[in-house]
Amino acid sequence: MPRREVNHLKPLSNTPLQAYFDNRLQLADVIDQILRQIGPAELVISTFSTSDAFIRRLHRLKNEGLVLSCSLFVDLKASRKTVLLAGFIKTVFDAVFLCENHSKVVLFSNGSHHVTIVTSQNQTQGNRMECGIISTDNAIFNYISDGFIQLKNASLPLGRL
Repeated sequence: MPRREVNHLKPLSNTPLQAYFDNRLQLADVIDQILRQIGPAELVISTFSTSDAFIRRLHRLKNEGLVLSCSLFVDLKASRKTVLLAGFIKTVFDAVFLCENHSKVVLFSNGSHHVTIVTSQNQTQGNRMECGIISTDNAIFNYISDGFIQLKNASLPLGRL
């Protein structure tokens, strides 16, 4: 099967719902592309597991001023790995919550945009086919944001580690 070019995101301004399905487009790439379209934003990220490489990408985006603040919701089962990365995590994430979580979601918000990514990919690079849906619908953003408020109340906050 011939390899396709990496799917770059369509402009969010006229594509309120889009999908990607690729084994070369990583979640960090999608986050980078969205931030470059909408400008600096606050992020809420949930995952089962994270990696040093993903955190490094977020660190660069934060240093560029594209990530204004960032909260992480990570599964309790992955807490051992999270603690091993704690020194680096505290330079990127403003709050970390350990919880029963298998969702893989990223919320972006700034004064003019609300963007939601729901993806199959953890924050690790497995070079497997991954799929994601990107939405600019405020109702979807608010529904998932409300879910994170409930999850936060049932989490073990690690704050600034």
